Amino acid sequence: MSDISTTTSTTSKPKSRPAGSGAEMPKFEIPRFDIPKFDMPKLEVPAAFREFAEKGVTQAKDNWEKMKAATEEATDLIEGSYATASKGASDYGLKLIEIARTNMNAAFDYASELMKVKSPSEAVELSTGHMRKQFDAMTEQNKELTALAQKVATETAEPIKQGMNSAFKRVA
Repeated sequence: MSDISTTTSTTSKPKSRPAGSGAEMPKFEIPRFDIPKFDMPKLEVPAAFREFAEKGVTQAKDNWEKMKAATEEATDLIEGSYATASKGASDYGLKLIEIARTNMNAAFDYASELMKVKSPSEAVELSTGHMRKQFDAMTEQNKELTALAQKVATETAEPIKQGMNSAFKRVA
């Protein structure tokens, strides 16, 4: 290594001095170092170690390929399930619109029949009949919506469940 040298600068311009000091400030130079070069000894790697390392690399590549295949399969399953869920949600929404339309038509029919009533007893009889029909209709509609929701959930979840099980069995 080379020595660090300090020199005192004597230039024509006066340098600012700290208050109370009579001497000039020393100027420091950056030391220059040569990077030592090391020659690596040439070692012969034992054949057993080389074989062990090659087996490790091969096993890592095989595991990588298995995980890649499993991930791609899982992605395909999720995409398919998403499409199934989207279609199911669309069907459910259409069923809700159909039910709303049916209920609105029943309400308008009831209102028009109510306008034709001539006595309070007819109005009570008409209202009672309408409520009974609407209760029965709503019960049936709720059963349909529940069955549709269960169908969508099953159709969406079952392929994911089966696919993930088979993918993880192959990886293990």
